Amino acid sequence: MTVFAKADEVSKLLNCGKSTAYKIMRQLNNELKEKGYMTISGNVNRAYLFERMGIKAESEGLEDGKQENVE
Repeated sequence: MTVFAKADEVSKLLNCGKSTAYKIMRQLNNELKEKGYMTISGNVNRAYLFERMGIKAESEGLEDGKQENVE
């Protein structure tokens, strides 16, 4: 798994269209730029995306130790 997510992945993850995914990615990348990070257009840092959207990362298990299935 790479550090960055592309629009296809973001749209599937958030159940939205590609244009909405690009808008969200642009907003998140702008936030990261304001914090002093470098960004790549058309990609967004996966960890930051998960944090801002309140999504549990795939590597984090549930409390009982089982993994949640994310498609």
